[in-house]
Amino acid sequence: MTRLQAVAAPLPHDSAELHVTGRARYVDDLPEPHDCLHAAVGQSTRAHARIVRMDLSRVAAAPGVVAVLTGADFPGLNQIGPVLLDEPALAQHSVDYHGQAVFAVAATTYELARRAVTLAEIVYEDLPAAIHLEDALAANLDLLPPYEMRRGDPEPALVRCAHQLEGSFRLGGQDHFYLEGQIALAIPGEDGGMDVHASTQHPTEVQHVVARCLGEIDAKVRVECRRMGGGFGGKETQANQIAAIAAVLARKTGRAVKFRLDRDVDMTLTGKRHDFRIDYRVGFDDEGRIEAITFDQAARGGCSADLTGAIADRAMFHADNAYFFPRVRIRSRRLKTHTVSNTAFRGFGGPQGMLGIEEVVDEIARHLGRDPLDVRRANFYGAAPRNLTPYHMEVEDFVLPELMDELEQSSGYRQRRAAIEAWNETSPILKRGIALTPVKFGISFTTSHLNQAGALIQLYTDGSVLLNHGGTEMGQGLYVKVQQIVAEELQIPTSLIRITAADTSKVPNTSPTAASSGTDMNGMAAQAAARTLKERLIAFAAEKHGVPPHLIVFQDGAILLGERRMSLRELAKEAWMARVQLSATGYYATPKIHYDRDQARGRPFYYFAYGAACCEAVIDTLTGENRILRADLLHDVGRSVNPAIDRGQVEGGFVQGLGWLTTEELWWTKEGALASHAPSTYKIPCASDLPRDFRVSIWERGRNQERSVHRSKAVGEPPLMLAIAAFQAIKDAIAQAAPGKGSPRLDAPATPERVLFSVKELRGRAAALDLARAAE
Repeated sequence: MTRLQAVAAPLPHDSAELHVTGRARYVDDLPEPHDCLHAAVGQSTRAHARIVRMDLSRVAAAPGVVAVLTGADFPGLNQIGPVLLDEPALAQHSVDYHGQAVFAVAATTYELARRAVTLAEIVYEDLPAAIHLEDALAANLDLLPPYEMRRGDPEPALVRCAHQLEGSFRLGGQDHFYLEGQIALAIPGEDGGMDVHASTQHPTEVQHVVARCLGEIDAKVRVECRRMGGGFGGKETQANQIAAIAAVLARKTGRAVKFRLDRDVDMTLTGKRHDFRIDYRVGFDDEGRIEAITFDQAARGGCSADLTGAIADRAMFHADNAYFFPRVRIRSRRLKTHTVSNTAFRGFGGPQGMLGIEEVVDEIARHLGRDPLDVRRANFYGAAPRNLTPYHMEVEDFVLPELMDELEQSSGYRQRRAAIEAWNETSPILKRGIALTPVKFGISFTTSHLNQAGALIQLYTDGSVLLNHGGTEMGQGLYVKVQQIVAEELQIPTSLIRITAADTSKVPNTSPTAASSGTDMNGMAAQAAARTLKERLIAFAAEKHGVPPHLIVFQDGAILLGERRMSLRELAKEAWMARVQLSATGYYATPKIHYDRDQARGRPFYYFAYGAACCEAVIDTLTGENRILRADLLHDVGRSVNPAIDRGQVEGGFVQGLGWLTTEELWWTKEGALASHAPSTYKIPCASDLPRDFRVSIWERGRNQERSVHRSKAVGEPPLMLAIAAFQAIKDAIAQAAPGKGSPRLDAPATPERVLFSVKELRGRAAALDLARAAE
């Protein structure tokens, strides 16, 4: 008899039908309790100022208003910071960014609440404000202490290298632009209890923050999240404020309070991807092989710490991407600006670090007149001693040479580069470019204690199973993958397993669903719970039926007891009658990882995920408009738990990365107001922005050498960095506007304006060079 094959099956998302029919319930779809109130916040109109006077009498008297809340009204601490207590839910005494929440109201309708907050009279005394990253650098405003990683002594080695380059590169931020905005529904209970339905990637943190703001113990707060309409890191910490304000208003009024943000408020109130400035010096040989390199990374943290420390650390961890540095020094500044506090975003600093080194490698190639792909290959990690990262972790599973070989052949990279060069010679206005870039992304939380997960499985006497774990579903397919893992373990159809919402009263002390580790950790925890339950049932069946335990096998929807066969329903009923527990918990802690922050060395990652992309771009040298014509993606997901879900993550991650690097530009006015605060002023990719020729493949030879769940690999974040190939292809196309005249200067994102300015700057530089040569 064959085993039931649940793992590796391309099952649809568990909520797919509900999504397309509109029956999937999000927080805003839940039935509102009787007398439910609606919240809104009044926002600062200054970037940095002292609050001199705040008169909310007209707000309190507005139609429908039941309560007004300020920071002084919190029964507990008015603090929502996830790591440091440096961020109030509602500003008191002073404001630190334009759009910061200053007070809140609860009214009988959403519309009345929004109208009421406009009636506040607030007098400010302006203070000096640092809006942009360069302002913070000039004023020496450190949000957190600087940090350094080092291996070897690169500074003296640089001057001895045959070739040297130095430069500076600017990377923009990005708004999460999830389909479902931030929202929470707080329902007060008896004895100080509070139930919170929140759109959050981290129910446990919301529980802790709400309890802190209420001045209650954690056990009195229950947080539930069945699904989110997208998260991308934007609901890891940012949901704290929304839930806390709703809960404190619910406590104050004794009524349920729903707090949801419209898009403009969401974009001005919540944090973004960190923008970076990266300065570098690099020394290399005639083949382009790096011999020494230094990076100075400056990250714009915003007004409070949030997760900036860990994000800036990961940018440093990924400053190598796929390349070995014999001598390296990486310094990081975490800078304070009077803008919204930046936060987690898919990749968590990794994309910024990786784009920095890819820019350096591209500059090396253009300096030497070599194909950038050849320079990338020359710098790959390899056998010892070329297998040590800047943080002294050995790279043990480096599969990129084989994966890149496969993509180079399947994409026709060499032939297409030659064809593109020939095409450009006959096209004076449109220019094409191509690039093939690698991805090496470390998997694990770099904050080591977060690498743990729990799960709960309940077996009922009819043979059905209820599954709960600490992971949250934001559309990425985590729930169906964990369901498949449990189905595989118990050898039952997935239709017999009911998925339930993440709930702090069922699985406590959970980590956020982040760091691409959702399936790795929650899948292993659920598998452990299923195995505990299975072992308990086997021990019972062996004793009851007189069959040796090793002859009792769960297989293909049944239990085989030697020659006898029985259903899980029958065995569950027998076990219950014999008073055998049919509930089991599971726990998983990621092994091997450790990191000594003081020494900047260790093993912060359990393993690496790999991928590569080949992109072809075309630009209009008169307007700067650009398109990605073709993209070939090849990604390593190990032994896929669900190829359909994993492929969707590869596609979606690439497109989101494409938005970050080509169209999504955050723009602040000189007063510190976010000008790109709505779909009318902020351009995310749409269907027409996808490459017309879009080829996506999962690497069939992939297998995780570490003992991950079914030898799979994480797939949430790594594909976003595949879009670096698109940025480099656009830069390659710009270079064709003045062939052989130097390397284009292009910061990210490569908007049409930046592309046009880059073309003009390159041609101006080329013309000046030609004049200088003629004068000689």
